[in-house]
Amino acid sequence: MSTLKPNYPSLLEETAIKARRKFLMQAGTATFSATAVALLSGCTSQVANAESSTSTDQDVRILNTAISAEHEAVAAYQLGAESGLLEPGTLKVAVKFQGHHKEHIDALSSAVNSLGGNPVEAKTAYNFPIEKLKQQSDVLEFAAGLERGAVSAYAGAIPIFDNRDLSAAAASILADEAMHWAILRNALGLDPVPEAFFS
Repeated sequence: MSTLKPNYPSLLEETAIKARRKFLMQAGTATFSATAVALLSGCTSQVANAESSTSTDQDVRILNTAISAEHEAVAAYQLGAESGLLEPGTLKVAVKFQGHHKEHIDALSSAVNSLGGNPVEAKTAYNFPIEKLKQQSDVLEFAAGLERGAVSAYAGAIPIFDNRDLSAAAASILADEAMHWAILRNALGLDPVPEAFFS
């Protein structure tokens, strides 16, 4: 396994920042609009129903955004597994992590269904930086970036769920994603837990 260059132009940090930004923007859009429309149109008797419906709709949007990210992780681990770049032990761990992401999809999809929504499907293709994956460390760096982005996204989602049970479920998934990230960092020869607080 090769060592990382100092000040590596962090593909992982760019991926993490973009993933969190996208997750929070998609999850938070239109939270205010249904209630605002009801209030502005003078339909105050509909405000309570609109708020309840809006809260549920927002929770479904957050869950579907998380499901999309989980589908992306499953596809990324599949890419890594099929790349031929992973050593047998590393491949075994990558396939295990992929299995965790599939379980997350199942749990999140069940939650969406229970709220009356429709879980999103995986995309047919993802825009992964395939040309940059030339050795095992490149695959691990890419996967670590996705896992860090997932930790960040779940941390941002937990406080905005209306249904607090969903916050607890997201916290449980966040913990799993954080373990993945730490293990991947360790495999890269980096400090697995670089700070006392995640930012």
